[in-house]
Amino acid sequence: MKIGQGAHSPAFLVMDVVTAANAMQAALPPGAPRILHMEIGQPGTGAPQGAVAAAQAALHSRLSMGYTEALGLPSLRRRIARHSLDWYGVEIDPARIAITVGASGGFPLAFLAAFDAGDRVAMATPFYPPYVNILQSLGMIPVMLPTGPDTRFQPTIAMLEALDPRPDGLIVASPCNPAGTMLSPAELHAIAAWCHENGVRLISDEIYHGLTYGQAMSTAAVSPSAIVVSSFSKYFSMTGWRIGWMVLPEDLVRPVEGLAQNLFISAPHIAQIAAEAALECSAELEANIAVYRRSRAMLLEALPSCGFANLAPAEGAFYIWADVSDRTDDSQAFCRRLLRETGIAAAPGVDFDRVDGHHHVRFSYCGPTADIEDAIKRLRRWR
Repeated sequence: MKIGQGAHSPAFLVMDVVTAANAMQAALPPGAPRILHMEIGQPGTGAPQGAVAAAQAALHSRLSMGYTEALGLPSLRRRIARHSLDWYGVEIDPARIAITVGASGGFPLAFLAAFDAGDRVAMATPFYPPYVNILQSLGMIPVMLPTGPDTRFQPTIAMLEALDPRPDGLIVASPCNPAGTMLSPAELHAIAAWCHENGVRLISDEIYHGLTYGQAMSTAAVSPSAIVVSSFSKYFSMTGWRIGWMVLPEDLVRPVEGLAQNLFISAPHIAQIAAEAALECSAELEANIAVYRRSRAMLLEALPSCGFANLAPAEGAFYIWADVSDRTDDSQAFCRRLLRETGIAAAPGVDFDRVDGHHHVRFSYCGPTADIEDAIKRLRRWR
């Protein structure tokens, strides 16, 4: 029997690490030190209290939780437009905003609306694995732009100019996962202008906005043709609610709407209500950032003494990208041993870069501060 092309999509290895860590936790005897999850971008904080209260109130009111419009509740789309104005000073027509089933639901919509099978879509390495896995499942061709510390693991116009033929699209992420580095506003502006002028569809992954230690700018401010993908999962701590949004160029609004109607019908109604309320919870959310900031500082100070001396700048998101080439040439085996011997789950770099990722490991620091402190103690002993 035939097996479809999508069945051959590579695994997202970090999720395999989660499975292994959970199995190890379940097998531990009572009283044993628990597994520390530093492999996944799962905020240790829950949804903002205001978001939870709004969802509870909606349920208690017996509001019918049915389908919404495919592009989302009009009130939420208007509120996101105001959010864009508040954060970036950018006025966006709410009609250009689409509510999605998380950013993970946004990427297939963006790729299907913007590209055809066989189109070439460029991205820097290391990269978020589902970019490549989704593109390949849809019959599109990922084009890798090898990067390193000299470009802070971000793409450059020179890299794009060197491609022959030029790609049909480019994905940028600032801050990026896994390296946590950012494009400066000037760099992002220049790349966006190059893409617009050369007919290259730019997709800007902005799901880590708000979790930055430098200046962030939305691509929506500088490009009329770019697609912005964002999410309530990270800054808003709402991973399990599966709610995100896109800012679309005018020519893709109707195509995305048609795709959304057929693929998803709509994002969950209750999650949209909670998301709208979350946008009013800035004090609680900024308190979360203070926790991440402390954890980041602790790890950047401690990791070199634990044998992880070569670290990416960690300008945003909540990840530290560590070069472990002096300790291994097999990041998967290294992470398995780390989990087995210390109880710390970390993400193997090969998940994010299939060439040089064998020499890197990603640590997530979005869990509780006590877990970060414990992880540092374990890593010092393990060294």
